[in-house]
Amino acid sequence: MSLAIETEDLGKRYGDVQAVENLSLRVAEGEIYAFLGLNGAGKTTTIRMLLGMVRPTTGQARVLQTLIRPGRREPWAHVGYLVEAPRAYPELTVKENLEAARRLHPGTPAAAVNDTIERLGLASYAERRAANLSQGNAQRLGLAKALLHRPRLLILDEPANGLDPAGIVEIRELLLTLTREQGVTVFMSSHLLAEVARLAQRIGIIHQGRLLQELDIGDLERNRRRRLVLRVDDTATALQLLSAAGESARISQTGEIVVDSAWAVNHPAEANRLLVLGGAPPAQVVIEEEELEPYFLRMVGLEGAPSHA
Repeated sequence: MSLAIETEDLGKRYGDVQAVENLSLRVAEGEIYAFLGLNGAGKTTTIRMLLGMVRPTTGQARVLQTLIRPGRREPWAHVGYLVEAPRAYPELTVKENLEAARRLHPGTPAAAVNDTIERLGLASYAERRAANLSQGNAQRLGLAKALLHRPRLLILDEPANGLDPAGIVEIRELLLTLTREQGVTVFMSSHLLAEVARLAQRIGIIHQGRLLQELDIGDLERNRRRRLVLRVDDTATALQLLSAAGESARISQTGEIVVDSAWAVNHPAEANRLLVLGGAPPAQVVIEEEELEPYFLRMVGLEGAPSHA
């Protein structure tokens, strides 16, 4: 497997604060890898080390098989990035900003400016000064600059920041297309967990500077909790029947019966039959799967906290 990003025991300390510690990542070429963590978990510091913007305190990083060192020109001709807030020359128009960016990448054709403007939905704003763009369109301009030179690797810090729902869908489709049709690798941090579940092939969860878990979407589906939810008129009888069958059940806040056991999740029809024969037929039988946000909060030790991380 050819790797686009590889880190070995990467760490960064700022005085008494250990921002990133012993981070070892493997990102394969051609995949979308989502880097998840709460604010202050170390996501942006990691990205800045990958881009050579910050010198690591310990360990090392390789990007496109190149060891990252200060002053080294490789591999930046093949990397596009967007870190924190998008940067632009405020007095220049969208088109002029992209033309300036194009000249920093020798060999990028002039036609790439208009092509990228169209691709990012910026045609209506091409002659507007960057200072007058909305947050969402400023984000689009930042993404356009990252894509302009057709990089092999995109490193994106919160790429959907400031975008409306339609814009988030557009960026999702764009990143999927780049990966499927051009083999572009995407390494992205994000707090939009539901969006990550639709987009990424692999996920890394970082908390307090440490990598807690690295898993692919298949592993995620297997690790997320499932439960059987039953809507029953006679809840007291239903609970008695389940208890007699050796099943521990509880009543949810919405008045439904919840059973967490593997038997109930794997044999909902049997649970339904048990209640029907016992005189407490369910009006609804549903297998519910843990959402990504509660799963994430459980992994970082904040289970039960409000899911707005």
